[in-house]
Amino acid sequence: MATVKSAGKGPGGSEAARSLVSVFTGYCVLIFFALVFLYPFVIQIGNSFKTEPDAAAHPLSPFPDPFSTSGYEKAFLNTDLPLWLGNSLLVTVIVTLGRVLLDSMAGYALARLRFRGRRALFSAIIAVMAVPGVVLFIPKFLVLNQLGLYDSYTALILPVIVDAAGVFIMKQFFESIPVSVEEAARIDGAGVFRTFWSVVLPMARPALITLTIISFQGTWNEFPHTLVAVQSPELFTLPRGLADLVSGSLGTGTQYPLKLGAALMATVPVALIFVVFQRYFVRGANEGSDKG
Repeated sequence: MATVKSAGKGPGGSEAARSLVSVFTGYCVLIFFALVFLYPFVIQIGNSFKTEPDAAAHPLSPFPDPFSTSGYEKAFLNTDLPLWLGNSLLVTVIVTLGRVLLDSMAGYALARLRFRGRRALFSAIIAVMAVPGVVLFIPKFLVLNQLGLYDSYTALILPVIVDAAGVFIMKQFFESIPVSVEEAARIDGAGVFRTFWSVVLPMARPALITLTIISFQGTWNEFPHTLVAVQSPELFTLPRGLADLVSGSLGTGTQYPLKLGAALMATVPVALIFVVFQRYFVRGANEGSDKG
């Protein structure tokens, strides 16, 4: 027994105790910050199910008293929320599909094809990534206006259907794929596009899913571009409509349940897409490591 006790008090036992304490402290810190970040979202959910007097009197309480769905009813009946949702869904789906296809093709061309000006073109793409988006507002408006595209669905979609960051992501991933795989396809008689579409693109599933998540989230939440692209209320996307709603388009009063309920409905689709595609991303990454 004395031997066991002395062993427990030795250097090994003290190191294990310190390691346990550090792990416990680390988890406590992580849990604390997780609660700090989740609390506003909980407040948003709670206030969306409150009545207006209860939300105004107790805005930081997550528990509605009484429970009410009047905020959601007003959001659908007294606003153009269904129209905003439809516009956002249409624009987001088209832009996401366009970015996945066009960014992949551009990334493959920059990674594998040899043509004059390839390095200069890639340097220009990197430079575009370094330019703040706010700098391009006025040029975007002028171009859309001169081409007769202003205040249309085309103005919402065309300027953002290709993304420099997406091209960069796909180029870097394609360069990690062994060239021998493409050489084998060419020996079998496959052309450049056939090699890209049937051989290389399926191997890039982790990058494609990453690009899909980024594109969907960015387009769904896109607000600044809509300010310079459209002005007709029937073309408003969800972020533009919510901004109009928050600015007081329904009159006076806080109207916390209505505003927070509409904001919650704007948040849920992005969260669902991320959760669903995250599972496929992990699976695709594991398959890619197995193949490697």
